[in-house]
Amino acid sequence: MTPWDVAAILFPLFIGLVIFRVPVAIALGLACIPVFMIDERLTPLLLMNEMFKSYNAFLLLAVPFFLLAANIMNAAGITDRLIRMSRAMVGHFPGGLGHVNVVVSMLFAGISGSSTADAAGIGSLLIPQMKKQGYSASFSVAITACSSVMGVVIPPSILMVVWGGLMSVSIGGLFLAGVVPGILIAGSQMLAVYCFAKVYGYPMYTRSSLKEFFLALLHALPPLMTPLIIVGGIIGGFFTPTEASVVAVLYSIVLGGLFYRTIGFHNLPKVLYESARFAATALFCIGTASAFGWLLAYFKLPVAIVAVLQPYGVGPVSTGLIVAGSFLLIGMFIDAIPAIIILGTVLWPLAEVSQMHPIHFAIIGVISLAFGLVTPPYGLCLLIACKVGDIQVKKALRDVAIVLMPMFIVLLIVIFFPDLILALPRMLMPRFV
Repeated sequence: MTPWDVAAILFPLFIGLVIFRVPVAIALGLACIPVFMIDERLTPLLLMNEMFKSYNAFLLLAVPFFLLAANIMNAAGITDRLIRMSRAMVGHFPGGLGHVNVVVSMLFAGISGSSTADAAGIGSLLIPQMKKQGYSASFSVAITACSSVMGVVIPPSILMVVWGGLMSVSIGGLFLAGVVPGILIAGSQMLAVYCFAKVYGYPMYTRSSLKEFFLALLHALPPLMTPLIIVGGIIGGFFTPTEASVVAVLYSIVLGGLFYRTIGFHNLPKVLYESARFAATALFCIGTASAFGWLLAYFKLPVAIVAVLQPYGVGPVSTGLIVAGSFLLIGMFIDAIPAIIILGTVLWPLAEVSQMHPIHFAIIGVISLAFGLVTPPYGLCLLIACKVGDIQVKKALRDVAIVLMPMFIVLLIVIFFPDLILALPRMLMPRFV
């Protein structure tokens, strides 16, 4: 079979299964079976073998451990301390609680690496408070969902761990490259909050004194050390990303159990169950998506795509726009991890031909996939926030679109100015960039 024959079988079958509401992870595996059975060189047992090979990776242990660390932090009430500090920092701006929502999401992103943990943990605390203070339910849900996507952009990011392991890119370099875009996204969302506040007259808090600010900072400092320990440890060569995830778990247990004394043994069964459930879903997606991606590589579909596009003189900027558009589209329908495994492997040869830096390619992909967390029909973070806010998804879509507009400008800045995101990795990790 030619690459296009295989593509004609895999993609329509996968899309059809998704339309009929077959779970994405299962749909990916089922779509592979006809190709394994038609080609006499292959056998369905290879499907299981490719799935096992993808699971048999030390690096992937970081996924469940980062999820566990985030859930322990949530259960220990760490978010309350971050909210208090965020209020002292930005609560006096127009639309104070909206700004607090954005800043606390940015801070929590540096601890958890998970957008869903951010949306569930912060949303359950701030959405009811915002509605009580007169913010519309749609805006409360929109800003909570959109700010939660910083969890996959600001280090440590689970998506960056998966991307680095799959594409053999320095995870420390990816973490550093996510810092500037994460700050820009936070700034863009605070701009959106300011505009909403001016139009609708949303309230603000009184300005905190320096004493109140430093007191709030003192209470929040221990959890804020988490990203410094994780990223600093990886950059300094003290531990690998997987070891860093275990350190994050141990540190969160020490904080919640011994330092703050807000979590005990009776909390652990629920925390472990929730972490295992989310990790199992993510890892099963990795397995079936890896088999899907292996078929694409085996039949050389990425090479065929490059051969089609190469005569048109694709450069780094135009390739970046193609990458962003592709990930924005696929992110609307499937989870980010299988999207990375399938689309990342297809587009990477094109990025190589256009001389795009692998870290630049990765950051464009991760930010583009972040949009998919709040855009229907997938939009997992939006679904979580709507459930917490007790409103229908369609009622929040207008406000979501408005909040995403300045964030889209940030994506274009990342595409057109790669040196902006590569400056930090080149400064701190020149050997790996």
